[in-house]
Amino acid sequence: MRTAVTGRGMESDMAPVVERVLDSMRTAGLEPMLTPFVAQWLREHDVAVSDADVLEGELSGKDIDLCIGLGGDGTLLDTVALVGRAGIPVLGINLGRLGFLSNVRLEEVDQALGVLREGRYALQDRSLLEVTDHTEILGAHNFALNEVSIHKRDSASMITVHVHLGDDYLNTYWSDGLIIATPTGSTAYSLSCGGPILFPTSDAMVINPISPHNLNVRPFVVPDHYTIRLRLEARTDVCLLNLDSRSVAIAGDSTVTIKRAPFSVKLVQLEGHDFLRTLREKLNWGLDARSGASGRAMN
Repeated sequence: MRTAVTGRGMESDMAPVVERVLDSMRTAGLEPMLTPFVAQWLREHDVAVSDADVLEGELSGKDIDLCIGLGGDGTLLDTVALVGRAGIPVLGINLGRLGFLSNVRLEEVDQALGVLREGRYALQDRSLLEVTDHTEILGAHNFALNEVSIHKRDSASMITVHVHLGDDYLNTYWSDGLIIATPTGSTAYSLSCGGPILFPTSDAMVINPISPHNLNVRPFVVPDHYTIRLRLEARTDVCLLNLDSRSVAIAGDSTVTIKRAPFSVKLVQLEGHDFLRTLREKLNWGLDARSGASGRAMN
């Protein structure tokens, strides 16, 4: 199984850990193919890398069976951006902290790789958002797994965002910005702004203001067949358009059109690694604060 391996910059003491993970992959019958960034980082930390093990260029069109992101959720988002429309399944091995998306812990790597080798896993399609305008600055990377958001720049005054669902006017938001989140992204930026948690395969989107001026404005869940149109009014010339971890500057009077992308990302779901378990572990659901013990499931 030819496996692309991606990652971000890491601390120097992680080099032996990454080397050990790559050795475990080879033992499990997975052939690691490193992105140039990972290969260079390993070489800088005295880990031998063969030129034959390095991927060059786009993943699309290459003979790749799986793509593994080594790091936290930010790394997995970068991996999704790299995979793009290629349809290559994605798995995250968590070298970070929280890990809603990269949910294979280091101590589980050998077991997880064995499960991959034996084919005991499923692929779960996760919906993406697509920005259909601003192609001159977004190019082909006009999609996001977690959210598309509009934000004021620096310490500028709050912005005004007029929102339409299809042809119907929804609301005008006076706020620091606005988040349009996928079900996957409902546990990310949107959650930190008071948004609801959606099951990851729901056919829905969350419209969630960031620090709204009117406190009666609340996050709103809408079906994802809608096209969402945002018309901006800012007191400054520039606002920020964010697609997951990518950010570009756009004019403060821009229109941004968002819809569900016509393609999805395939996340690898290993046995014993599901969304409900992740919620319980990451958010301490079922934890009895009085005793520190985890509550038992009720029949």
